[in-house]
Amino acid sequence: MLTRRTITGLLGATALALTALPAAAQEVTLKLHQFLPAQANVPKLILDVWADNVEEASGGRIEVERYPSMQLGGSPPQLLDQAIDGVADVVWTVVGYTPGRFPRTEVFELPFMVNNARAGSAAYWQMYETHMQEDFADVHILGTWIHGPGMIHSADPIVTPDDMQGVKIRGATRQVNTLIETLGATPVGMPVPAIPEALSKGVIDGTTIPWEVTPALKIPELVQNHTEFEGNHLYNVTFVLAMNKARYEGLPDDLKQVIDDNSGLEFSVFAGGTQSDADIPSRQIAVDAGNNIVTVSEADAAAWREAAQPVYEAWLAEMEEKGIDGQALIDEARQLMDEYEG
Repeated sequence: MLTRRTITGLLGATALALTALPAAAQEVTLKLHQFLPAQANVPKLILDVWADNVEEASGGRIEVERYPSMQLGGSPPQLLDQAIDGVADVVWTVVGYTPGRFPRTEVFELPFMVNNARAGSAAYWQMYETHMQEDFADVHILGTWIHGPGMIHSADPIVTPDDMQGVKIRGATRQVNTLIETLGATPVGMPVPAIPEALSKGVIDGTTIPWEVTPALKIPELVQNHTEFEGNHLYNVTFVLAMNKARYEGLPDDLKQVIDDNSGLEFSVFAGGTQSDADIPSRQIAVDAGNNIVTVSEADAAAWREAAQPVYEAWLAEMEEKGIDGQALIDEARQLMDEYEG
C-alpha cells in the first residue's frame, strides 16, 4: 500500500537530486518545450528544478535547453506530437489539449473526484503504469500529475449552479467543457495563453484555472470574482512531462538512469504538490487586490455535485463504447487516493 508517509521523505529536492556522475564534457542537449512564460510557477518551480537536477546529476553531460511560451513554434495542442516527431525532446503539456486521445486520464478530470493534488498525482502515476502505457506508447513519459483545486474566475459573482446559466466560460479540456455545459454555461475551449486576451475583449465572461497560474495571466486584474470550493475539487486537469522515445532510448545507460531517477512516482507527486502549494501566494494576490472570493462550503457544494452528475453518466457511456471499464477506473483512482491519504 502506497501511503503519504511512505514517500513524504522522498519528495522535493531530495527526491530529485542524485549523486552526480563524474564530470565530463557535455554530450547531450535536450530541448524542453512548453506553453507558459518562463516566470510562471510550473516552469520556475517544477520544470526548471527537474532540468537543473538532470544537468547536475549527469555531471554536466546533459544540458536542458528551456523553451517557454511555445518558442519552438506551433500551438499548445501540438506539444505531444512535437515530442513524438522530435521537434522537441521533452514537452510539458495538458493531456486534454488533444480531446479524447487519452481517455483513461480523464478519470482524474471528473468533477469532485479529487481532493488532494499529491494523492491524485500519485494515483495518476500508478494508473499510468498499469493502464495507460499503451495510450502513450509513442512517447516516454517522465511524470504525470494534476494541479490543485480547479475553480472559476468570472466578471460577475458565481455562487450557485444557477449563476452559470448563459455565462461564457473558458475550459481547458473536453471534460471541463462538458462540466461547464452541464452546469448551464457556454463552454469556450482555448489553451491557457489565450485567456487574457479573450477576457479583455469579452470573448469569454470567465475562465476555469487553478489559483497558481492566475498571476502569470493577470487574472485578478481582468476579473474581480473568484469561486472556489471546500472539500473535493470542482475539476482537475491532467499533465504529462513526456520525452521523445528514440531520444530516450538512444541515451547511454548511465544517462538513462539519470533521467529515470528524476522521473516517475516521486517526481509526479513533487510536481502536483508543488503546483498546488503555489495556489496559496497566488490567491493572496487576489485578496490584496480587494477582489471578491466566493468560497462554496462542502454543504453548499451538494447542489453543484448533483448538477454535475450527468458528466459521470456521459463519461461512463463513452468509455463503454470504447471498450473501457470506466467505473473500474473511478473505483481504482479513489482507492489509490484513499491509500495515499491513509
